[in-house]
Amino acid sequence: MKKSDGEERQMVKKTVGRRTFLKVTGVAAGAVAAGGLAGILEAQRAPAYAQARKLHVLRWTDFIPEADAELKRQAPLASKALGAEVTIEFINVNDLQARTTSAIESKFGADIIQLLWNWPHLYASALVDVADVAEPIGKAQGGYYDVFNATAKVGGKWLAVPHGVIGNTVAYRRSWHAEIGVTEFPKTWDAWREVGKKLKAKGRPIGQALGHSFGDPPTFCYPLLWSFGGAETDPSGKKVVINSKGTIESLKFFQAFWKDACDEGGLAWDDTNNNRAFHAGEISATLNGASIYVVAKRQQDKIKDEKGQPLYLDIEHGAPLPGGPAGRFALYVPFQHGVMKYGKNQKLAKDFLKWLHQKENYEKWFEANGAYSVGSTKVWEDHPMWGKVDKPLRVYQAAARQARMFGSAGPATANATQVYTKYIIVDMYAKAAQGQKAEDVAKWAEGELKNIYV
Repeated sequence: MKKSDGEERQMVKKTVGRRTFLKVTGVAAGAVAAGGLAGILEAQRAPAYAQARKLHVLRWTDFIPEADAELKRQAPLASKALGAEVTIEFINVNDLQARTTSAIESKFGADIIQLLWNWPHLYASALVDVADVAEPIGKAQGGYYDVFNATAKVGGKWLAVPHGVIGNTVAYRRSWHAEIGVTEFPKTWDAWREVGKKLKAKGRPIGQALGHSFGDPPTFCYPLLWSFGGAETDPSGKKVVINSKGTIESLKFFQAFWKDACDEGGLAWDDTNNNRAFHAGEISATLNGASIYVVAKRQQDKIKDEKGQPLYLDIEHGAPLPGGPAGRFALYVPFQHGVMKYGKNQKLAKDFLKWLHQKENYEKWFEANGAYSVGSTKVWEDHPMWGKVDKPLRVYQAAARQARMFGSAGPATANATQVYTKYIIVDMYAKAAQGQKAEDVAKWAEGELKNIYV
């Protein structure tokens, strides 16, 4: 028998319940306005809960704490401007790729993820085309550095919005080098080896990270390979050529350099170990970004030299890696933000990136870095900050113009990114440092690369 209207309404009330009505009081304003509570009951269902607009951004924990502090300060401002709750999560940089991969495989995670190097090639199928964000920024700000055409652009499409570049040079103790008669940093690998020999004999070795870490190990090993004429592939990116005379010569050199000049504990170091060792006075030089100098100056009351003076006063930070028979090269860290296809707030994500790159917002983050992360566009080379930073840091002003990328002299492909991700080039030099024959190591690397470049 058909129930009366009154009986049906009583059933709905029982189904929805008192707590549910209390929860939806503010959410169902539209439904109430249209027909009041009776209208809801007439429909015989509770209204869908409105989904609060939320945006989750995943980034590394920066080596410049003030840079992260600035982004944390900006998050509530972005929330207010966009009418959404913006959350920025910071994690250890060496966990970032694992989190990215996991999010893509599960189709659940942050809406925006910071992508280092040329990761957009590796994750291309999971990324939203962001040309409508990237192109206007580049056009308005003097153009992006060339390296981003290799990293953030895949198949002619912008799959990530360039955000910054971390340059690197050799940070070294000025006074310790002067004690052995060195007033200018060596320009060749052979000359640096001789300098390193003298310093190590005095208990002041060169420190170089060779562990599985995102930055310092590859930014040392790839330029070393290139400077002796070695390469992963030919220019087409299809033929593996790592097992070459140039590669073998670089490995033989490195074996001697490591034994004669370096702290051999560096085989287990990541990107933080050499910073700490330098600040502690345990090493005389190391390849690093500007963070060694910037942190030493900002914490000068704690980071001092053996005489009790602020250490930053004795740091020279303007020497690129030495050159070899084939030239002098640099690998810098470009990074960008990718909008994830699985995300439910893609338009909001794009709006946030537009907001992030507005001059008044980006500028504060840029200044907080103090020359560590420089701009992704060339307009930031002319920023007044460069007239205020200390002389050792001014080398970074236009450093991003020199950056090469994995796979060079071939293209920066997903295959090149896999070689990086598996640390094959880094491990090649680590094996040499451990005493394995150069020819055997080059052959091992050739086999590993052929498993990828198929």
